[in-house]
Amino acid sequence: MSASQLSRTVPAAEPAAQRAGLAVAAVGAILFSGKAIVAKLMYRYQVDAVMVISLRMLFAVPLFMAIGWWQSRRLPALSWADRGRIVFLGIIGYYLSSFLDFLGLQYITAGLERLILFLTPSFVLLASAVLFKRRISLRQWLSLALAYIGIVLVFAHDLDVSGAQVWLGAALVLGSALTYGIYLIASGELVQRIGSLRLVAYAMCVSTACCVVQYLVLRRPLAELLQPAPVMWLSLVNSVFCTVLPVSLTMVAVARIGAPMASQAGMLGPVSTLFLGFWLLGEPITGVQLAGSALVMGGIYLLSARGVAKSGAAGKAQAARRGGNAMDTLDNKQAGGRLDDTRSR
Repeated sequence: MSASQLSRTVPAAEPAAQRAGLAVAAVGAILFSGKAIVAKLMYRYQVDAVMVISLRMLFAVPLFMAIGWWQSRRLPALSWADRGRIVFLGIIGYYLSSFLDFLGLQYITAGLERLILFLTPSFVLLASAVLFKRRISLRQWLSLALAYIGIVLVFAHDLDVSGAQVWLGAALVLGSALTYGIYLIASGELVQRIGSLRLVAYAMCVSTACCVVQYLVLRRPLAELLQPAPVMWLSLVNSVFCTVLPVSLTMVAVARIGAPMASQAGMLGPVSTLFLGFWLLGEPITGVQLAGSALVMGGIYLLSARGVAKSGAAGKAQAARRGGNAMDTLDNKQAGGRLDDTRSR
């Protein structure tokens, strides 16, 4: 059963259970956001994005292989067509999106990176309007305006502080958000049939294969994978605590309180990244950053709150007829948006 199916069938949670579910979702969101902090710490040891993503996936893939094996024993076998779709989704959603993200983090602050990724729901909304002819309401246009004004404020602030390299970094992370948005739209129908946890496990294995191929094509010496102890420990943290564990926590939260409510905990992602960046990386926090972040989060909250309001059966049916699977899937992934960032991404 997928996370979105669980969100339809989960009963109304008791207050204590609801608080516990929100707490689990909040921890998952914060751990997802920690990926950017860990990557920035690794860059201080003169490693590049290729090494960061390679070590992350090599440490994480045994756990995802175990999850995939467990899921395969209890669920029907996949058709060849579904296997082909999973390969495509693994390449675009977890390899390409993650690689662009790690590349961009070399040039921009962790706070700006998380805010750009947080805009993914808006990209899905705009793409759904074009592909599925879905009408964008006045409230949704307002939410988009707030979010984009906020990101412009933070971008302008970072551009003034860090210089022209912010353009390159922001463009790379924007590419990461866009490719992950494509993943969300393309995976909507598939995740309903095979389950989101199974899809994530298989797609992450595909992403790992892509990282291995990339490493070999670039003719990087295998001995380089044996990095200094701090890099290896940070990679382990990135893999377990910023990838596998938050995926599991998000699934638990969705099962307890449903995807729409669990997705609201993703609001903590940009906030936690901002303050973790200040604490661990020495990235400054200014009034402009706080104002811009508030606008982005407020805009995305208005956008995602629509999913909570339409959690009834009629709203779900209408969303499905209009291509709403992508928005349902988005609720499941919201790491940052993202089983992430699963941006695991």
